[in-house]
Amino acid sequence: MKNKRQVPYHQYIISIVCVAFLAGGGSYIYFNQQVKKIESQETTVKNEDLAKIQSLYDEILTNYIGKVDKKALVDGALEGMTKALDDPYSSYLIEPEAKDLNQSLLGSFEGIGATMSLVNNLPTVAQSPVEDSPAAKAGLKTDDAILEVDGESTEGKTLSEVVDKIRGKKGTEVRLTVERKSEVFEVKIIRDTIPIETVKGDLDKENKEIGNIRITSFNENTFDELKKMITTLRKDGAKSFIIDVRQNPGGLLDQVEKMASMFLKDGQTIIQFEDKNGNKMKKEASKELDGGFKVTEPTVVLVNEGSASASEIFAAALKESGNKEIIGTKTFGKGTVQTVKDLNDKSEIKLTVLKWLTPTGKWIHEKGLEPTIKADYPEYAYLMPISRINTWKQGNSSPAIKNINAVLNGLGYDVDKDSKDFSEKTKLAVEKAQQEAGLQPTGEINEETANQLELSLLEKIKENDVSYKKAIEEIKKQLKEEK
Repeated sequence: MKNKRQVPYHQYIISIVCVAFLAGGGSYIYFNQQVKKIESQETTVKNEDLAKIQSLYDEILTNYIGKVDKKALVDGALEGMTKALDDPYSSYLIEPEAKDLNQSLLGSFEGIGATMSLVNNLPTVAQSPVEDSPAAKAGLKTDDAILEVDGESTEGKTLSEVVDKIRGKKGTEVRLTVERKSEVFEVKIIRDTIPIETVKGDLDKENKEIGNIRITSFNENTFDELKKMITTLRKDGAKSFIIDVRQNPGGLLDQVEKMASMFLKDGQTIIQFEDKNGNKMKKEASKELDGGFKVTEPTVVLVNEGSASASEIFAAALKESGNKEIIGTKTFGKGTVQTVKDLNDKSEIKLTVLKWLTPTGKWIHEKGLEPTIKADYPEYAYLMPISRINTWKQGNSSPAIKNINAVLNGLGYDVDKDSKDFSEKTKLAVEKAQQEAGLQPTGEINEETANQLELSLLEKIKENDVSYKKAIEEIKKQLKEEK
């Protein structure tokens, strides 16, 4: 994806207790979970089409001077076929990758919560990390390229090799060197497990009639979690809901269908599908999907450019069929559906098989879904994490210093936010920030000071969540109209 706004800083703040591992799950819509199969004409592979592959295979086995791993040859050929599709959502998964994918969809996996793909032979973040995941807390964003893992270059390595390098014992540290556009910086992540719960919620602190529900991904338990959360918040006094799917990269199709059905009248369209031959079908809200559990209270949905796939299906259904307000910024724009097929040897093929369309028939792929009410974070919410490559001090000059000055300026300190120099003003601002945080006022930025500055910025951004404030205004207006 190109020309995407950066991920809100409050979603990727570095924390001393942030967790890690690597997994690519949770970010695709899986067709084979619930949707009826759309029949299409079978394509027969002609023997001559595969003759060249067989010939090369035989040539290697017969004449190659080195040791030959037959399984590796076959895996390489299968991986090459899917790679030739030039589709980041289709891939051949060997056993470890297939296992990780299946575990992630069950909501019980270890990883950093980011979808990775190989771009120009470098492991690259394909979509925004899941909210509150280790990847999000460490500052990883869409299109970030991982140059090094613990000082070792990733160029030319397979995705599996990079994953194996990033994985490790819980509580140990991994350092990633990341390239974002022309900037290179290093992040530290402490390995741990990914939280299983995908739905979190509470009553708004000042408006106890408004329930705030955050959905981080769509795994096999999310529908039940959402039902339970709504039931709990209703008992606590909620008479309206804000559904927040910002930074939610998606997940299982059957879950989002059930969840959207809860907010629609039976018979209203949730989603349409189109196959390679242009055949279409649609899925409608029904008791069969939601079990008769309906949400009729005033509801709005929060989205941003990190809302992808299943999140976009949910928002589009509520926008076009449910006439709900969608608040935030344009979404990611993933309008395809994947199926996962077991190849009988513990490997799998994940393949794009359908387009999905909004209830009115729009294909938002690489375009995104437009909100009905636009609202965004302040400019300082889109700054990069502070680079941990060096201890920064007066006299340094680099793009990393410009970012530091922008962070300090966002916190209200008197510095030039566009300057690349660690000036006297920068030093004084750092000293003041350190004093206010109870740190030794050295005027230099080490890892501890960088963590504190980012945590302080996080708090300020939370206080200035424009989208959430707009949602509160809209819900209060709707509640008033009901009365």
